[in-house]
Amino acid sequence: MTTDKEPAAKPLDFIRQIIADDLASGKHRTTVTRFPPEPNGFLHIGHAKSICLNFGIAVENNSVCHLRFDDTNPGKESTEYVESIQRDVRWLGFDWGPHLYYASDYFDQIYDFAVQLITLGKAYVCHLTGDEIREYRGTLTEPGRESPYRNRPVEENLDLFTRMRNGEFDEGTCVLRAKIDMASPNIVMRDPVLYRILKSSHHRTGDKWCIYPMYDFTHCLSDMLEQITHSLCTLEFENNRALYDWVLDTLHTPNHPRQIEFARLNVNYTVTSKRKLLQLVNEGHVSGWDDPRMLTISGLRRRGYTPAAIRSFCATVGIGRRESWIDMGVLENAARDDLNLHARRVFGVLDPLRIVLTNYPEGQTEEMVAQNHPQNPALGERTLPFSRELYIERSDFMEDAPKKFFRLSVGREVRLRYAYLITCQEVAKDAQGRIVELRCTYDPATRGGSAPDGRKVKGTIHWVSAPHALKAEVRLYDRLFTAEYPDADKERSFKEFLNPASLTVLTDCMLEPGLAQAGPDDRFQFERQGYFCLDTATSAPGKPVFNRIVTLRDSWAKQSEAE
Repeated sequence: MTTDKEPAAKPLDFIRQIIADDLASGKHRTTVTRFPPEPNGFLHIGHAKSICLNFGIAVENNSVCHLRFDDTNPGKESTEYVESIQRDVRWLGFDWGPHLYYASDYFDQIYDFAVQLITLGKAYVCHLTGDEIREYRGTLTEPGRESPYRNRPVEENLDLFTRMRNGEFDEGTCVLRAKIDMASPNIVMRDPVLYRILKSSHHRTGDKWCIYPMYDFTHCLSDMLEQITHSLCTLEFENNRALYDWVLDTLHTPNHPRQIEFARLNVNYTVTSKRKLLQLVNEGHVSGWDDPRMLTISGLRRRGYTPAAIRSFCATVGIGRRESWIDMGVLENAARDDLNLHARRVFGVLDPLRIVLTNYPEGQTEEMVAQNHPQNPALGERTLPFSRELYIERSDFMEDAPKKFFRLSVGREVRLRYAYLITCQEVAKDAQGRIVELRCTYDPATRGGSAPDGRKVKGTIHWVSAPHALKAEVRLYDRLFTAEYPDADKERSFKEFLNPASLTVLTDCMLEPGLAQAGPDDRFQFERQGYFCLDTATSAPGKPVFNRIVTLRDSWAKQSEAE
């Protein structure tokens, strides 16, 4: 006797468990999370993990997730980055609805909160230079020293802060600092800077402000004003949580979000520092933020990755508290797993070698029926034109082939997938000895690829009819860096590890003609070659360009096994 059992529920990660406990205890009636990027660059794969976490929790709890731009650094921010971030979040499959916010929306309120801290004797204007502030801060083993301006009267600090806002001081001449504890074991709490002078135009507020709040001061207050319940951030902000709580506790704010830290996503063979990514773009090492070799979300999208593949990757990686490295192969496998289910199978010859079927009628064309997906009949069938002249892959022929070479060779028979059995009879070469054409014969009795006499043919290769072929450029992308951890060597620049073979451009590829109708959302498996998509950024009418999304197998793992 057997009994059907429900599959065991997947255990919650530690953040979801905290949220479940808070809801069960009645601490919160619902959850409100937020994804708070700084609009100073394009999003990358690490941000995708945070997007999936914050928006995923909202979906799971039928609640909301805010998209908020923490735009407190006008010299490095732009509307272009704002628009790209919104595009990326939507593409991943998430929607913030009416909950789009900017930290700059709260600049007036944040300024008022700073005035409150001064009034409470918890903040002061300091004229130490940046270098002096760092020097006075002390070290991990030595306490800091108090600024000579730390004990100014409240009235003087209020006057100086007002004058800072009015633009009376130059950049770098003074800052507003919190008055906490210069002997704190947590260096973050040694009178951190709350405001600095930046005489830069802001992408939203223009020239209204010449002082801007620091990220740590802005972030907690923005969370509070939006009534965020759980403020989720990466472990690099763990020490900053003390400041987050100090600001809200000192100001006695009406609510106090809980900051929870999780491990950031580290993927080998790449860099995810915005500063380093910007270097690659500005110095021309890549074609732009959406270069398909970059692990930016826009780069992955242009490369041909699907939102489902990236969401699956983030789910596989999971949420934890311990920093670790994820192999690039895990991301590539997520793409393969998704594409294998949905990508239509097609023929593409990337390094073409012409063959002529000498006994095939000149001028004749047949239509061969091919499956779009052998494991998914719902994707239907297509017809392929077949003619006297064809292209096959150059690597599918060997003039002096060893015994275990099961593809085409002189005197050997091979199967053209969905078509006929052919035998190579003669090889034509140019003056330099390079093979330029194969002269073969076909067996008319083997239409569809099987012999009525039952003879076995081990080799099967793909092909494209030469008169009907779509000529295309194909770009083969590989990992951008040769080193597993390109920015780990402090003595060498990460750029020294750029992979010179990260892009191979093939200009004379021959594809089956139906690919002329490929659209921006189509994904294909070029049989025996890998997964490909149209590069909408560079394709032109009559001049298609296809990107290889990923190989059929993890070529790096295969290479490692061989070594």
